Amino acid sequence: MEKDKLEELEPNLNAVRALHSPSTGIIDSHALMLAYQGDMENYGGMVAFLSPAVSGSAEKTGIKIETAGPDPMTLNCRILVNSAGLGAQKLARAIKNLPRETIPPLYYAKGDYFTLAGPRPFNHLIYPVPVPGGLGTHSTLDLGGQTKFGPDVSWVKQPDYNVDPTRADSFYKAIRRYWPDLQDGALQPGYAGIRPKLTGPNHGKYAADFMIQGQDQHGIPGLINLYGIESPGLTSSLAIADKVAKKLEIG
Repeated sequence: MEKDKLEELEPNLNAVRALHSPSTGIIDSHALMLAYQGDMENYGGMVAFLSPAVSGSAEKTGIKIETAGPDPMTLNCRILVNSAGLGAQKLARAIKNLPRETIPPLYYAKGDYFTLAGPRPFNHLIYPVPVPGGLGTHSTLDLGGQTKFGPDVSWVKQPDYNVDPTRADSFYKAIRRYWPDLQDGALQPGYAGIRPKLTGPNHGKYAADFMIQGQDQHGIPGLINLYGIESPGLTSSLAIADKVAKKLEIG
């Protein structure tokens, strides 16, 4: 989309040209997860809360998992999908027979968000050119119509979900590249998230993609490890599930 069309669509946007994706939108992620849970329970599944998996081993009869919590138990399963997000590598290391060389490194990329105090400047989601480690400080809308900006990228040793107010200076600079009229003092600290990266800050031009690892990589039948499933993993969760099912030859 060229500049003249952009000015009609988003008069506050400073850009030479853009890619327009009319099918892109936002969803209620919590409602989506509840829908997933409801579908699973309708098919006879259940969720065991407060039952952390602490160790496991591959046996001839399947995979054995030991859980802790108020009601510790031993689970014997034919199929285990390790989709623990930030804890995927930790859970994999807890499985005794899993070859350690198949477990990739883990890097924590923290992303802060700031919210806009005032009316929204855009009617669409605005994504600038990506930066190393992330998609750039983009402008999104929540279901209530409020504008938020982020995430930025900072590499941390351990997960930390406190928003650093001093990072606002870099936000103003990044946002004003595509919205020059952003006023001083208009940004308020929002929230933060951690992305489980498989490559760190010095990875070069391209970051590692999701790793969906099955028996052909680690040698254990029925085990799927999902590594590096960062924020786009929610968007592509159904596609990831399809790929897992194909690796397991089920569904």
